[in-house]
Amino acid sequence: MQIYLVGGAVRDQLLARPIKDKDFVVVGATVAEMLDAGFQQVGADFPVFLHPNSHEEYALARTERKEGLGYKGFSVHASPDVSLKEDLQRRDLTINAMAIEVTSLTDDTPINGDVIDYYGGMADIESKTLRHVSGAFSEDPLRVLRTARFYSRYYDLGFVIADETLTLMRQLVDSGELAHLSAERIWQESSRATMQLSPQVYWQQLFEIGALTEYFAPLHQAWANTQIRETVQTALYFAGQMQLNLSQRWALLMSSLNSFLFTSEHTNENVNKAANIKGINDIGNAAKVPKAHTQFSTLFAQQATKLSTISHLSAAEKIDLIQICGAHKEPDKLSQLLVTSHVLQLATQHRQMMIALNSFHAINMQDIDSALTGPAIGTALRQARIEHLQARNQC
Repeated sequence: MQIYLVGGAVRDQLLARPIKDKDFVVVGATVAEMLDAGFQQVGADFPVFLHPNSHEEYALARTERKEGLGYKGFSVHASPDVSLKEDLQRRDLTINAMAIEVTSLTDDTPINGDVIDYYGGMADIESKTLRHVSGAFSEDPLRVLRTARFYSRYYDLGFVIADETLTLMRQLVDSGELAHLSAERIWQESSRATMQLSPQVYWQQLFEIGALTEYFAPLHQAWANTQIRETVQTALYFAGQMQLNLSQRWALLMSSLNSFLFTSEHTNENVNKAANIKGINDIGNAAKVPKAHTQFSTLFAQQATKLSTISHLSAAEKIDLIQICGAHKEPDKLSQLLVTSHVLQLATQHRQMMIALNSFHAINMQDIDSALTGPAIGTALRQARIEHLQARNQC
């Protein structure tokens, strides 16, 4: 019997990141031997056991074969004759397919600390690449979301998705396999990704490969508008930097559905709010979003205009807002709504200034009269840049 620390713990150790959970693979053991050692079996589809003291997961080495649709359509073979190499080959990404042998079932001290790396995970960590282990990647649609989540998790380190892996992700989306994922797994991956330092990366990646159309169709439609997409992505980036909670981040993402927030047209505000709230509820039902997040997002959608103009509200309007938000009972909720509104306003202002910066850089000496000299050059450049920005804002 050999016991190996595998997956995320090995990966994060090599990346010098905090290790949150430890998972182990046991090679050469039977179910009976694990039970006799005091482990509790918890896996219904394949043998996974909880350590009697640490409660960490120990799984028997296994192989899988695709037999049906979705991530549940697999037959699992777990037995003492399955090797570590075979077990690691079924994993999603090379950086998750490494192992370190430990002393025993009761002692997880590494024997020598050597990393067992059959599939190039260490090289991909060095090159900062998210790459699939084998063609088996295409058999599990959940890996589309997992890869996008790891992309958002390690984006700040400079990681990218390998082109060939991105191709497989697009093929999985086009195959319709994502429709067979459970809403619970969709939410599990999406909520974890939304709480990363760069949550916008997850949603942008899924949008680019068409993976939002199944469970997040209203969001996919809204993000066809570049202004909305870029503004909300920036808001999500700020939310990650400012460590906003999940309800706040979800409300920012759902604000994509309220086009009123991104335009100067105020004529259809009530109609737009109704459509926004319907979209939030539709996504909430499709992806099994916890009610607390849907309710916070709905409240933010309803009160977004007032929250963004607090200083201009009358005394009566402020009292009414407190009542509507339930701030007399939960003052923290009003604070969270105000911060969410502030982040969205910051994102809007940031995008406007990035557009202005682009106009600034778009105009140079060749765009003004070459006969100009001295201070006239600066004056002409400034005017040309102003006109360029004005023309862009009118588009």
